[in-house]
Amino acid sequence: MEMGRTDNRTMQHLDILANRIGARPIGSDAYENATYWVASQLKKWGLEVEIQEVGELPVGFNRGPWFGKMYSDQSETLDFVTPSYTSGTKGLQRGHVLIEPRTTQEFERMKGKLRGSWVLIEGKSNGFAIDGSARGDSLRKAIRNYNDTVKDASKRKTEPALFYREMVEAGILGIIQAAPVPLVALYDRHNLYKLSFDNLPSTPDIKLNENQYRKIYEKTLAREFVTLEFDIRNYFKPGPVKYHNVIGKIRGTKYPDEFVMSGCHLDSNDAATGAVDCGTGVAPNLEMARMIMAAGGNKPDRSILFCFWAGEEYGLLGSKFWVEKNKDKLHRISNYFNRDGGPTAASGLIVPENMYDEILKCTEGLENYHPQIPFVVEKNTSGPHPRPTVAGGSDHAYFAMNGVPVISFKNTDPLGYNFNYREIWHTTRDRYDMSIPEYMEYTSVTQAVTVYNIANLKRLLPRDGIYTEK
Repeated sequence: MEMGRTDNRTMQHLDILANRIGARPIGSDAYENATYWVASQLKKWGLEVEIQEVGELPVGFNRGPWFGKMYSDQSETLDFVTPSYTSGTKGLQRGHVLIEPRTTQEFERMKGKLRGSWVLIEGKSNGFAIDGSARGDSLRKAIRNYNDTVKDASKRKTEPALFYREMVEAGILGIIQAAPVPLVALYDRHNLYKLSFDNLPSTPDIKLNENQYRKIYEKTLAREFVTLEFDIRNYFKPGPVKYHNVIGKIRGTKYPDEFVMSGCHLDSNDAATGAVDCGTGVAPNLEMARMIMAAGGNKPDRSILFCFWAGEEYGLLGSKFWVEKNKDKLHRISNYFNRDGGPTAASGLIVPENMYDEILKCTEGLENYHPQIPFVVEKNTSGPHPRPTVAGGSDHAYFAMNGVPVISFKNTDPLGYNFNYREIWHTTRDRYDMSIPEYMEYTSVTQAVTVYNIANLKRLLPRDGIYTEK
């Protein structure tokens, strides 16, 4: 606790992760850099380290800078993003603007103007790329055929980029879709395994601030002069590209084959730098390991595992892999703690009555550690709950499905920063400056104290108050 006040390095870890390494989708150079940086830190502090291969992707992806501008009666810098694993531009590309066709007749009429154009498409972005696959083409063809039979334009069906393949073949520069602010950029994990380096997306898929989109749309509709230019540096990497978990272990002295686990996901989306999701899990997890070792706590009774999972954003891949490969260890895990939800304060626990006294002792002193953030342990009065049968949420899921206790810290905003995770999650706002240093440093201490003391209890935490029997 004293080290947490005088030599807390949580934000230093976050600075390196977010601002030097950057956004970390699996398949990226940044994810690999983060993997070996985390491993090197843990080794430097004296932990045993395993870099565990989880899987591989057929193609990798790295995002560079992006820039756009509108030229009209007034010039304006554009606020936009592209989904991961989509095409960049071939250098700076400038062109006129068209509104996408809705029927075959409209397409034929404007076909000659498509070359060198940016095309405004319908719909509002949900962060994913427009499906340019054969499946998407089939759906669009069916809708086009329907629209061709409907004379009343208001009754025609809508689907973004109805003539996607035909427009690409006609030589468009890219498609542009309206996007709510803050801008979200995601990647479709189901299609990535189908990619090959010889068959990559070739047309930029731009998600533009909906206010700017509306302005450009209205100018185009009114036949006013408007030209757009974009320079988008998205790069693909020949695969296979492997991705890994990093596991740091402080080996227990009395019960080395019993465990307390603290986990977070090392990967992130790449609309920004992944500082909040999930740098706010990675940085405290690192600082917990460092402080426990630096404070002479490198001899707990049970082993403590600090886990940095791969591919949470991609379907909980790393944590699922570990659970499936370590079935023999699951009954010897006292608790798996997961952090994935923003830079709030880990300010308490709600636990079953049959472990309340032990957890209260494990957190002794934390109630007064911060004068404005009391740490509170409460009894769970709602009783056991059924084990989940479907994975979801975050990396605790596969542990819970297999009966491992996953009691989590309460994450609160006691000082009133009015933090709104949904305005940052998977958006271009997921940056270092959106973190809350006071909460982050506090969390490293409260989690470190709790995890270390649970590792030194006389027994594993009981499970009979957590899950109901199947």
